[in-house]
Amino acid sequence: MTASLHMLKALNIASQAMRITSPNPRVGCVIVNDQGKILGQGHTQKAGGLHAEIVALQDAANQGNSVEGATVYVTLEPCAHHGRTGPCCDALIRAKVSKVVAALTDPNPLVAGQGIDRLRAAGIEVEVGDSAHLAEQQNPGFLSRMKRHKPWVRLKMAASLDGQTALQNGQSQWITGPEARADGHAWRARACAILTGIGTVLDDDPLLDLRLCTNLGAAPRMPHLVIVDSQLETPPSAKLFQHSQPGTLTPRQVWIYAAADHPEKRASLEAMGAHITLMPNENGKVDLPLLMSDLAKREVNELHVEAGHKLNGSLIREACVDEFLVYLAPKLLGIGLGMSNWGPLQDLSQGLTLEFTETQLIGKDLRVLARVKA
Repeated sequence: MTASLHMLKALNIASQAMRITSPNPRVGCVIVNDQGKILGQGHTQKAGGLHAEIVALQDAANQGNSVEGATVYVTLEPCAHHGRTGPCCDALIRAKVSKVVAALTDPNPLVAGQGIDRLRAAGIEVEVGDSAHLAEQQNPGFLSRMKRHKPWVRLKMAASLDGQTALQNGQSQWITGPEARADGHAWRARACAILTGIGTVLDDDPLLDLRLCTNLGAAPRMPHLVIVDSQLETPPSAKLFQHSQPGTLTPRQVWIYAAADHPEKRASLEAMGAHITLMPNENGKVDLPLLMSDLAKREVNELHVEAGHKLNGSLIREACVDEFLVYLAPKLLGIGLGMSNWGPLQDLSQGLTLEFTETQLIGKDLRVLARVKA
């Protein structure tokens, strides 16, 4: 089905909710009359707030517009269950709209077509599929968590044109320019959680916050932090705990996954607010696929990875990565540390096949988005 102008408008509105709705999906809604006039519009608010359909209905009411007989364009099937809010399909039925056009059915088992069924049972015409591909691109994490029971994992890397992320002595700040670094923080902001490894924590003592995002308001939602730390070596003095303390405007959870328990270290980290989970694999390392499943249970939709070449390699080898976000600087560094440490392969056919989805200049650097080909 081709994209309608009104659905494209709804998708544009949904994009305004990109960084606020987690763990809920980003949804936009536009209500129009039979002349094509927009009567009301809106997007889903932060978790616990109003859904897009309710915001659009309220917008129409505030303008004095009746929506009886109108057509509703919404980027995801109206919900049919009582969660933090009431069912949106019932609100549309009460409003006496005549037609609902949804980009996607909702894979949430609590909905899964029930919203569409109730609308049709009430005599409302329903169409599904308008701009489905674009709607899927807005919510890869939510769809992944509902369908695959794991987050959408996006691995971010910054490298020279010859693929080096650092010099042999470890120096890496800064290969890319300030525009690329700010753009990387914007990608952090849309994620539910940021994952890194103990090597990065010990070597760089990073904040892993959103300080370079200047357009998110005074107190943006802070993504939770995930640390892969087999031996619980994270220092309690690490900067990353600054955003997890009581009184912080946007406190976040710090989840540390380990392979071995060390009671004294555990106690020190728990005193800083960390949540420790033991999840060893048969090799005495953290079980990464099981970690992903556990994050889905914690309602993580999109997981943003910023780690070193060793953990990057492990995530790739364990088939835990869905998408690569790579910034390439216009410089050569020669012998250094590469993007990921995995292999060596014995045949070219063993390589990970990707599909380029976007390339764009960010300042002087090239941003490349590539998805793992199914």
